[in-house]
Amino acid sequence: MTTLTDGELWQQTRRGQPAALGELYERHARSVHRYCLWRTVAKHLAEDVTATAFLEAWRRRRRLEPATGSAAPLLLGVATEVLRNYWRSQHRHAAVLQRISQADQSPWDESEVVARVDAMSEVREAGAEIRALPSREREVLALLAWGGLSHAETASALGIPIETVRSHVARRGSCLGDSVAAAVPLLLPDASTLAARRPVLEASCGGSRRRRVRSVLLWSDGERGPSKRQRRAA
Repeated sequence: MTTLTDGELWQQTRRGQPAALGELYERHARSVHRYCLWRTVAKHLAEDVTATAFLEAWRRRRRLEPATGSAAPLLLGVATEVLRNYWRSQHRHAAVLQRISQADQSPWDESEVVARVDAMSEVREAGAEIRALPSREREVLALLAWGGLSHAETASALGIPIETVRSHVARRGSCLGDSVAAAVPLLLPDASTLAARRPVLEASCGGSRRRRVRSVLLWSDGERGPSKRQRRAA
């Protein structure tokens, strides 16, 4: 069986095929989630923003076109916009986000909870220097360090000249530091979780795009939304 490229999958997505976006979700959700996790320092918020980014990509699919062979820059660019307009975008997709967050939820044992708390602490400390930067520099360095994009792909994701990316790196490159590679996987969905969430995403894309969402954002574990400080940091 021939594996379709990201470009071919995106063309199918533009033609209204939710399964194509579902395949892109399984390929790139972890990268988008990792980027959102470093930007928000909140696991459930990162999950919601990741799902919203794919829903927004579907909603705007006829106006978007990948500038590279990978769909990652496009999806991470959408995620960046969602982070900029967090409250409005989250409210639009609140009901779907609740269904996605509930897919394949399994209870954690005590040791796993402790490990995830420790991992989040490492993420928070490692990303503090970048999150303290001005917004555009923060976006550029976060996409490079945690979105896994190249300089050219970062420029494509943000719609800025590559010279601007290089300028930010030259000025703030020391902030990139280590990626805390051992901690991050504990906070990202595994392959089975993505596979369980994919049908919910596809079903939501296949439904009526004009249906209004009236419910407010519900947090899967009852935690509160981000504080004003967290929203400014995003």
